[in-house]
This record gives sequence, C-alpha cells and structure tokens, in this order.
Amino acid sequence: MKTFGKIVLTAAAVAVVVTFGLTTTASAEFPDKPVHYIIPFGPGGESDITARFQEPFFKMKFGQNLVIEYKPGGGGAVGWAQLNTMKGDGYTIMGTNLPHIVIQPLQKAVGFTTDDITNIYMFHYTPDAIVVNKDSPFKTLKDLIDYAKKNPGKVIFSGSGKGTANHLAQVSFDRMAGIKTTYVPFKGTGAAVTALLGKQVTSEWGYTTVPAKYETTRLLAVAMEERHPKFPDVPTFKELGFDLVSGAYRGIAVPKSTPVAIREKLSKMIDEINHDPAFIKKMEDNGFAMLNAPYGPKLDKFMAKVKFTTVQFFVKLHNI
Repeated sequence: MKTFGKIVLTAAAVAVVVTFGLTTTASAEFPDKPVHYIIPFGPGGESDITARFQEPFFKMKFGQNLVIEYKPGGGGAVGWAQLNTMKGDGYTIMGTNLPHIVIQPLQKAVGFTTDDITNIYMFHYTPDAIVVNKDSPFKTLKDLIDYAKKNPGKVIFSGSGKGTANHLAQVSFDRMAGIKTTYVPFKGTGAAVTALLGKQVTSEWGYTTVPAKYETTRLLAVAMEERHPKFPDVPTFKELGFDLVSGAYRGIAVPKSTPVAIREKLSKMIDEINHDPAFIKKMEDNGFAMLNAPYGPKLDKFMAKVKFTTVQFFVKLHNI
C-alpha cells in the first residue's frame, strides 16, 4: 500500500511538473501567431481608435499582427457577456471600458458581472471635460457656474449616453458646485458633439478628445490630476476647487480560462507599448490621457477604487 501511495504521489508530481512546463513553454513562445483583438463596439469610436494606435506598435515589438474585430451591441455588454465562452489561450483579447462594466450589471441583467471580467491592463482614459463652442459667452468655468446659479436648469449639456462617465460627471459636478443643470443623453460622443456644434445645447459634458478633433470648440476645465499636455492653458477642476477626476477608462481583458502566465505576458507587452514615447505622443496629441495599471496588485487596487466610486455615483444618479 505504501508503494502504491508513492507511485500515485510520484505520478501526480510528474503531472504538475509537466503541466507547469507546458504552460511556461507556451508563455515563452507566445505569441507565435496573430492575436485577435475584439472591440465590443462598432468601428470609429475611441475604443477602436486607440486599438488601432496600438496595432503597429504591437507588430513592431512582437512580430505579430493584432487583428481588430468588432462585436457591438448593448453598449459593450454583448461582447463582455460572451468573453468567458472564448478560448483562453491568449490569442483572443477584448477591449473593456469603465465605468461601463461596473454600471451595466447594476442597472439590469446583462449576461455578466463586473467580477466576470478578467482585466489584464488598463492603458488610458479619456478625461471628462466641459466643452463649449469657441464663441460661447462662457469664457471660464466660473462664468458657467454663475449663470447656472441664476438660471437653474437652463444650462443644457449634451453627453454620451445615460449612466456613462459624462452623465456621472454632470451629476457629481452639479452637487459640488451647488447648481442645477440639464443633461441630455445622446447615442455616443459624436452625436453629443454634433448637438453642441449645432447649438442645440449650451455646452457638452464631453472628453478632452473633442477639441483635439473639433477646432471650433474649447475646454473650460478637465477632470484630471494635472493639466493635459495638449491643453496646458486649461485648468483642472481640482485647481478650481472641485475634487473631480473622472473619465472613460479603457483596458484589455481575456477569458477567465487564460493561464496566469499568459495574462502576465500580455500585460507586460501592453505595458511596453504604453511606455513607448512615440505611442504616448500619438495618444496625447489626440486628447487621450495615459494610464499604467498592469495585471496584479496595481490593477486590483485601481479596479477596487473605480468600482467603489462608480457605485457611489450610481446611487447619487438614482437619487436625483
């Protein structure tokens, strides 16, 4: 019996060693073919744009193509609900967005929970900002606040969707500033900008990417810790006395079945791209802000913070 026990134990030990060896070998060789990068939105949006910015750097550094594909629907929910049904070999990755993956499961059943999503890196965000037309009478954030206090509800903001980063920023800022403004949700940033340009609204809760693309607009303030490199003359909300740092955060996730070694390898690869000066310049020139949250404790801490603040905002949103 003792001999049999030793044989079983030895066989189990060999199995562990072999499995570990295969995983390590696979990780060392990865990637040896193209990686499919699924964007859970349609083409042309900011998730697509930033994936396409990453694409040539991935090819240059790692010798394989990023094959960008689209699985739109439900504001990203269709793709995220299917993520864990996909093969976890590292050759399928998917774009993720915050606060979307936190807010959506809170609103209704969408086929996934926040904890179902295995993020391996958060690489940038699009900071919230108040955007106006260049000929707007509001020259400063103070101008807008003063007008809003005298005219409750008459400052009309367009924004991308309901329960989004833009909407949560509007709810939060109204409370901070002691004002009441009107928020009109549109289907995407493009539609919200069109409403601003057409002067259907007073201003927009948009992103720093808007004036980077539309030269007839300008920013009153940005929701960042520090001023955006592309807009050094635009103050942060914090500078003006409002503790508002927010935006739409974007990252990359893998199916839950993906081995940890592959998760870590992918994270290091994205991190290498994220620290390339040419990539940083391209991102910042287009109004994006860099974020480096790799797989592991740093990402866990970041996700915990965002989940906490997003849930708080969600409660506020349903109390207005």
